[in-house]
Amino acid sequence: MALGFFSRLKQGLSRSTQKLGGGLSGMFTRRKLDDAALEELEELLITADLGPAVAERVIESFRSSRFGTEVTDEEIRTALADEIASILEPVAKPFEPDTTHSPHVVLVVGVNGVGKTTTIGKMARFFTDQGRKVMLVAGDTFRAAAVEQLQVWGERTGCPVIAGPPKADAAGLAFEALKRGRAEGADLLFMDTAGRLHNKSALMEELAKIIRVMRKFDETAPHSVLLVLDATTGQNAVEQVRVFLELVNVTGLVVTKLDGSARGGIVVALADTFGLPVHAVGVGEQAEDLRPFAAADYARGLVGVAAQE
Repeated sequence: MALGFFSRLKQGLSRSTQKLGGGLSGMFTRRKLDDAALEELEELLITADLGPAVAERVIESFRSSRFGTEVTDEEIRTALADEIASILEPVAKPFEPDTTHSPHVVLVVGVNGVGKTTTIGKMARFFTDQGRKVMLVAGDTFRAAAVEQLQVWGERTGCPVIAGPPKADAAGLAFEALKRGRAEGADLLFMDTAGRLHNKSALMEELAKIIRVMRKFDETAPHSVLLVLDATTGQNAVEQVRVFLELVNVTGLVVTKLDGSARGGIVVALADTFGLPVHAVGVGEQAEDLRPFAAADYARGLVGVAAQE
């Protein structure tokens, strides 16, 4: 790996940093932190997708600790990175499979196009490299491309892929996969799902059926429900979390495509709004570009502050 992950993260967040860090550079060369400055800063934080609640909290913190003092953009950046890190810290939880389950069943949900299948492939690579036995289930049976994509990842990672004929019943597939996973001693079973959100009731029905059928085989399954979100959708990601929380018991988030977006601040808004664990973030196409989420690194990358040794 030529680049360290902080460098890759920083590179991946460069558009977001330009938006937030670049805005700060123009605003605070050396300036008194008065009402006008705080108002400008609040606007900048909202447009950088941190959301109104986070922006208000940061501004109140600055108002009580630094109001009326003269500040440089570097001081504001560092203070902002610390504020953001304190919001992210409680949710930065790497995904840890529970070894008491054989296999640990992970239902992966999200709307079409967010990168669910790729995320499953990258996570399969990560855990296979750790010596875990991983199986993949092509549960998005309506999209032939999703099935083919998962099969490609299966070949790359040496993980068996369980797939049915086109438009097969995803719940039946889940049951077969669980049976096979148990029989073959799999540690982890990742199940891809459809994400046709335009018909919420049909999707809810399908997910409920998958879970119901899984529980006939293992009443504790699924053991994790990961919601994959695309950072480029910005505030729309907040709405997606709300919808999926109505459909299933989401246990954690994965945020993808940060390298293609100026909206990296959305991760802070999600952390503040829902408090759900953020397991990993994606900052590129390569398997190693999906990495466990580290709060301080992310906060510093977002505002353009150098990594701490």
